[in-house]
This record gives sequence, structure tokens and C-alpha cells, in this order.
Amino acid sequence: MKLTKRFSLLAAAAAITASTAVFAAPTFINILTGGTSGVYYPIGVGLSQLYSNGIPDAKTSVQATKASVENLTLLQAGRGELALALGDSVADAWNGVEDAGFNAPLKKLRAIGGTYSNYIQIVASKESGIKTLADLKGRSVSVGAPKSGTELNARAVFKAAGLSYKDMGKVEFLPFAESVELIKNRQLDATLQSAGLGMAAIRDLAATMELNYIAIPADITANVGNPAYQPAVIPAGTYDGQDADVPTVAITNILVTHSGVSDEIAYQMTKLMFENLDRLSSAHSAAKDITLEGATKGLPIPLHPGAERYYKEVGAL
Repeated sequence: MKLTKRFSLLAAAAAITASTAVFAAPTFINILTGGTSGVYYPIGVGLSQLYSNGIPDAKTSVQATKASVENLTLLQAGRGELALALGDSVADAWNGVEDAGFNAPLKKLRAIGGTYSNYIQIVASKESGIKTLADLKGRSVSVGAPKSGTELNARAVFKAAGLSYKDMGKVEFLPFAESVELIKNRQLDATLQSAGLGMAAIRDLAATMELNYIAIPADITANVGNPAYQPAVIPAGTYDGQDADVPTVAITNILVTHSGVSDEIAYQMTKLMFENLDRLSSAHSAAKDITLEGATKGLPIPLHPGAERYYKEVGAL
């Protein structure tokens, strides 16, 4: 009897220990972003702080990456729980567009929701004399890392304008910050960057030297032939020395997760973001453009069931 009672007590203790271990197990949330001088990174940092404080036992991390294409590939492989990516890249990933960097359809991807827009921002040193897209012929330009979301945007815009990389004097495939440094050092004429307005790299460059801001007219945007590309404007005063509005292209960024993330965690990630947009905006002003109304519109991949639950709760679906 004593032996049986002892085994019963040991079994109960083991069960309690196991139960406690289950409840105490941390929830890892790795947020995939972009280069540290872009907008994805500070937005990712802001989200990580919200989740660390708002989700019990959450262990958050923020990973700097080459942005959209790499982020989506990592999500498919389960090497992250949340990522920002451009809407056209998300569509290409879902459909397995090889030319965009996806060798097979990435069918584990799920949407948390649409966020703010990326604006294609083309700047050139004033001394280069580049004032229009046509002026880029024969000049040196950086277009982002190979097959990154930015580089895919560059290809699409140049093609719509009747240009190709072969028309350029030299094409560099460099991240934002490195492109800016080359312009500062007079080793590069121009850079195309796809990011939220007020991005750090261009702010830094504009504070250092005079720039020309290159317009992308609405007819060229229409020539792209992709509904993800919409006419937009970089408002005057966004950067030092930018005295007039600059017509350009905007592409929605999507917060993406994958099917392996639990419904509850996806629900909490969605809820915490929308209930704390003011705090997220303090991480970067681009977050001011995130709205419930736009979160579920035109998504090229299915919503995660956890995110869908939140949108139904608040009447956004």
C-alpha cells in the first residue's frame, strides 16, 4: 500500500511538472524584416516590443534580411513566424514565379493583413544632371539586392518606361545604405529604393548633398500592367530639398505568416498590432498608414484563420 501510494504521489508530481513545463514553454516569434536602414526593420522592432509585452511567454527576435523574397522563402521553411513583404512578391511566391526568385509555389504562406505602402523612390545626385527616367540611360544606378522586392520593382518600372538594365552604364545590386554611401562618394549616380516614405537612407543622403527626385508618371505606372502597382505621390517636404510633390508608384506591403503558426498566436499578433497602431507609429511614421479598412483588401494569399477571427470580431470582414 505504501509503495503504491508513493508511486501515485510521484506520478502526480510528474504530471504537474509536465503540465507546468507545457504552460511555461516560450512562444518564439522571429520577425523577418529587411536592411536596418530601411522601414521594415524599425517596424519589425516595434512589433517585437508589442508581442514581447502582450503575448504571455513570448520570446521575440528581429532578423535583418534581404527583405521580401528572402523573407517569404524563410517563412515557407518555418524559419520565421512573421515577415513584411511587397504585395507583388507575395503573389509571385504563391504562384511560384521562377523569374521572381521562387522555384516552386510557397503554399504555406498566410496573410496577417495589408499594411502601409512602399513607394518607389528614385533619387540622383544633383550634380549628375539626372532629372527623368530617360536620363538614366548610360548612367550608374543601384536597384537593390538581386531578386529582392526592390529589384523586382526596378525591373517592372524600367520595362514600363521602355528601359532595361542594358541601357544603363552600370547596374549595382546593393542594399539601401550601401547605395547611398556610393552616391556620397561620387561612385554612383542614382538609386531606386522601394520603401515607406521618410526612409532613413534617403533622409541621410538628402542631409548630405543636393538631390534630384525622379518622377514616375502615371502613364508609366499603367504600363506596368500589374494591379499591385498604383499611382501615388511622394509629398513635398518628405526629404530635405524636396520642394514639390513627386509622382511615383505605390505597392502595398503585407504582413505574412505561415500555416504552422497557431491560430491563437496569429490572432494575438493581429489584435496587438491594430490595438497599438499609435505605439507602432512611433517606431516609424510609415505605420500611420496602416488601417483596418485596408488590411483585408486585395490580398493575393489566404488570411491566416487566427487573423480572420480578429477581423470578424471587429467587423472588418
